[in-house]
Amino acid sequence: MELSNVLKNLPEQFFAKLSKSVADAIAEGRDIINLGQGNPDRPTPSHIIEAMQLATADPAMHKYSPFRGIGPFKEAIANFYQREYGVTIDPTTEIAILFGAKAGLVELPLALLNAGDTMLLPDPGYPDYLSGVALSDVQFETMPLLAENNFLPDYTKLSAETLEKAKLMYLNYPNNPTGAVATPDFFDETIAFAKENNIAVMHDFAYGSLGFDGVRPPSFLQSKGAKEVGVEFYTLSKTYNMAGWRVGFAVGNATMIEGINLLQDHLYCSLFPAIQIAAAAALNGPQDCVEEQRDIYEKRRNTLITACERIGWEVTAPAGSFFAWLKIPTGYTSEEFADYLLDEVNVAVAAGNGFGAHGEGYIRVGLLVDEDLLTEAIERISKIPEFQTEISSNK
Repeated sequence: MELSNVLKNLPEQFFAKLSKSVADAIAEGRDIINLGQGNPDRPTPSHIIEAMQLATADPAMHKYSPFRGIGPFKEAIANFYQREYGVTIDPTTEIAILFGAKAGLVELPLALLNAGDTMLLPDPGYPDYLSGVALSDVQFETMPLLAENNFLPDYTKLSAETLEKAKLMYLNYPNNPTGAVATPDFFDETIAFAKENNIAVMHDFAYGSLGFDGVRPPSFLQSKGAKEVGVEFYTLSKTYNMAGWRVGFAVGNATMIEGINLLQDHLYCSLFPAIQIAAAAALNGPQDCVEEQRDIYEKRRNTLITACERIGWEVTAPAGSFFAWLKIPTGYTSEEFADYLLDEVNVAVAAGNGFGAHGEGYIRVGLLVDEDLLTEAIERISKIPEFQTEISSNK
């Protein structure tokens, strides 16, 4: 028996491959510092866990959930967007509950596009965007994210042919992997561009709570006209350390939301209701845990940058997310340098080319270990010949 052509055409799962390499190294008994992951290392706040425990004990939670989610969770989402961003959301028509944002990212092309249609993807970008491309049998064109443009796409560089074909665009700020943060002006420009070219927009706001140096990342929906052209995806994974709970949501354009909901009507019977109750507790409850977590990531970022500068590694501090995007020494490809660090100094990082062609020349480092481990990781890296030479020249 053979697998379908759809499955045969799926891209290699980048993070699964990375995880296996790290697991194999650990199985050999090596002391690995894993900076390649995107898995939050801190626990879910206790008030969310308590809400889940209470809900789980309620027999009413053991039944099927309403197909499109329970009212308390959808009301909490609307309240969250009004409180945090000043954006009004209709719980009945402008919210889709997701089994984690990743599921929605893969589903959206299935809901909106036909075979052969074209979508625009950031490069570098989250690798699983390509899963939706393959499963939907659509085409894609990339929008380069370059340092000289603050890792924002330059819409003027897209050809007339590409703009004629494109029907859906993905954006992601704060950005994975570059750590860049968008501005309200950029989102205003995006909305005008989308209207002019009849392109729907999905903004992946997974790291929306993580802006540094006093900068609060804007929501796409805060810009005038955003709901006319697009939706925003949010996940509780990063904001509340609920990665394993697999809960997120899409908000915005009612037609796009209906498409997601209709597709999911045929795939799922919504999330376990107790998880939705806990998610509502997260959104409605005290937010000091969010502030504390942002402060921790900012301190880790500062520790990493200071350590890099100490060994002569010129880096740019990320403005948001929990990743740093670091240029690699000359003489290596991204994959070669990532393999070298794992093999020679037991430090795991994500090779930049795994996020797209324009990720070549970089590695992604996660701020998901304690500060002492970040310092030790850079100390280990300082022992390789390239940095020994740099350190000597700085003496």
